[in-house]
Amino acid sequence: MKCPRCGCIEDKVIDSRSSKDGLEVRRRRECLNCMHRFSTEEHLIPDDIKVIKKNSVREDFQREKLRRGIANACYKRPVSESDIEHIVDAVSGAVLGEFEKEVPSSEIGRRVMAELRRVDQVAYVRFASVYRKFKDVEEFIEEIRALK
Repeated sequence: MKCPRCGCIEDKVIDSRSSKDGLEVRRRRECLNCMHRFSTEEHLIPDDIKVIKKNSVREDFQREKLRRGIANACYKRPVSESDIEHIVDAVSGAVLGEFEKEVPSSEIGRRVMAELRRVDQVAYVRFASVYRKFKDVEEFIEEIRALK
């Protein structure tokens, strides 16, 4: 791991802890060059799960892409980074647990929308507007009415 202070790649692990119900490992490290301490996180990378897009194209499941989409919907909203991480963990955990080789993108989108609806309704509508590709304002208004 590259030291964020001096850029040296030589370090030692001081402490390792399991977090997020065993889905992540946090490691405390110390640079052997400048003695700076920093933390890293390790996530499970799914081997072969593919996302089937609406146009039938298959691509690798990418946790970071999921996180970016959720973070974009929550931009300038009172949604914390830990809330976003919780949504990413919940959706990716459910997808990886329930689907073996392929998952439709519609299933991922449905699960993200359910989580966002619970956390922040504006973020939910933002995500829905991109995910569902509203054709006109009427569809957008219909979605907002359904929130009530």
